[in-house]
Amino acid sequence: MNTHLRTALDLAVRGVPVLPLHKGKVPFANCPTCLYTSCGGRPNMKTPGPCTCPRPCHAWAAATTDPDIITGPAWATAWKQAAAVAYHPGGTGLTVVDLDHADAVAWARRTLPATRTVPTTRGEHWIYQGAMSSANAVQDGVDIKSTMVYARWLGPGTGTMTTLPDTVRALIVTKPSPVRPVTAPVPTGGGECRHRTPAYLERGIAMAEQRITEASSAVHATVYRTFLAVLSAHGRCGCLTDAHAARLFAAAQTKGESPRHCADAWSNARTALGM
Repeated sequence: MNTHLRTALDLAVRGVPVLPLHKGKVPFANCPTCLYTSCGGRPNMKTPGPCTCPRPCHAWAAATTDPDIITGPAWATAWKQAAAVAYHPGGTGLTVVDLDHADAVAWARRTLPATRTVPTTRGEHWIYQGAMSSANAVQDGVDIKSTMVYARWLGPGTGTMTTLPDTVRALIVTKPSPVRPVTAPVPTGGGECRHRTPAYLERGIAMAEQRITEASSAVHATVYRTFLAVLSAHGRCGCLTDAHAARLFAAAQTKGESPRHCADAWSNARTALGM
């Protein structure tokens, strides 16, 4: 058993969801029939795309504590080629403040409560107890890694772990991202668009919000598919407004989606529909 696989199994026993990384911090897929972009994931595999496989197979969504998956055939070759082990911080109730250079470390020491620290190649990881939404570039050289992202496992670190403080939570934008209006020509022929009936449109938006809110797994895929369904039904007649889209964004962010993931899912759904 190689070192990376042994580390992964040790972490899994402690409840830390893990996955193998290629060189360049790129994850392996855990589903042999769905590799890289074939299910809609981005080329760098850092965010999952819509997937109908039996289990998630992209990036952070592939992280698992199941030893049968970790040692199973889908990852047998991956561990032989792996350059590092990654984990899903939010999946184990943690937040990593990734400080990418010396100036970022100095900023954290001036600004944030002390906590457990792990040295990295160029800076440090500061690890707090508690999960939150993730975000990149909240300060120069500072990323927040918690839900829906992965981080490299670089060791247990030193120091006492502190409860996630409000000063870290405040670093990211929590309100829904502004969305572009969905504009399309009203159907010709002089007839009134059926979607303009308030009850019809309201029912559709409410059902979409409920679908997102009730998702217990594959949240990212559920959000994308829900956006796709809403735009397919209501996006071509001009009745869908920014306010409707903002409601969907808010529901998604309540489930842990970041503003960027919401905007990307909305844009991808529009592209898929040729809008």
